[in-house]
Amino acid sequence: MRTLLITGPGGSGRTTVAAATALAAARDGVRTLVLSADRTDTLGAVLGAATGAEPVAVAPGLTAWRPDAAAGFRADLAAFQDRAANVLDLLGAARLDAEELTPLPGAEELALLRALRDAALSERFDLLVVDLPPAPQALALLALPAELRRYLRRLLPPERQAARALRPVLGRLAGVPMPAEWLYETAARWDVELAAVEAVVADPGTAVRLVAEPGPAGADAVRAAALGLAVRALPVESLVATRVLPEAPADSWQASLAAQQRKALDEWRETYAVHPAAHLGRDPRGPDDLTALALPAAAPAPAPAAWPVTDEIAGDGVLVWHIPLPGALRDELDLVRRGDELVLTAGPFRRIVPLPSALRRCTVEGAALREGELRIRFAPDPALWPRER
Repeated sequence: MRTLLITGPGGSGRTTVAAATALAAARDGVRTLVLSADRTDTLGAVLGAATGAEPVAVAPGLTAWRPDAAAGFRADLAAFQDRAANVLDLLGAARLDAEELTPLPGAEELALLRALRDAALSERFDLLVVDLPPAPQALALLALPAELRRYLRRLLPPERQAARALRPVLGRLAGVPMPAEWLYETAARWDVELAAVEAVVADPGTAVRLVAEPGPAGADAVRAAALGLAVRALPVESLVATRVLPEAPADSWQASLAAQQRKALDEWRETYAVHPAAHLGRDPRGPDDLTALALPAAAPAPAPAAWPVTDEIAGDGVLVWHIPLPGALRDELDLVRRGDELVLTAGPFRRIVPLPSALRRCTVEGAALREGELRIRFAPDPALWPRER
């Protein structure tokens, strides 16, 4: 199954583009599911059919789903209380009733991740269109599964499971319940669930469709989003330019705005496959308006951004790691090697990346940013590098 992630700056028309893209795919005979995390039914308003906690058919070949974050939050907290019953009783803590629970900030996004996992495991659909939050939140959300898995493995290393047989003995000696068993079981379950979401995000069939209104603010937002996606090695399938004005007489008030939009469109076309969506003079509502936007269905996902390592030992005595970072600024780049990992910071975006196996036997010699590509030089460590015979 292919996955198309829709994001862009707030107010750019992300939900409308997600709905129009999904509808176009369904009309092409592709079994399509469109997902949204909005607490209000913006997706249903655009599609002209109510959506909710259960997937619902809204058009031939098109299913819409808006997961219920509140129900998921209640179920998760209730399950946690059951697993931690001994510890809570020891502390004299009063349990929370499901009826008094309200979802915390971020619950919608977590519900969306879980739905993304469940949808990817389903064989009912050929295409999954995901209406993500605005780009900054979306990028943080897409990074969450990998980061949480890393935190869990650092805090609760799986190899400590070997001491499981000793826990009952330790519990009797200490005279208190030992929470390690349920704690490790919970961590292992979370690791499996997070790994499933991470696999969807990293799948070669997953790509991003950016949405922005052409103009200075939209151009800035696209540059920032493109850098964040490059840090995550997520490919951009296309860019949808929304609310594009028609040509206007030179003496009309629309002329300068239309010219500004054309300039942004010309610049975007140098980098992206651009799909202009005309301004309808109103907020799109219903299948007819979505069809009038004339957006194409999802194209085949482009190849993920490659981070190749080139062997320049014969000439310069180094290996060079090439990391594409379009729009990155030299003063906003930071690199820290930590063991077999590289902590990469580009502007507001950070990612901890495992080093390729060959580079783990090297020391960092330097780095340079050239033409939107970060090139990190590694010199073989004589103590670790295989000797030539």
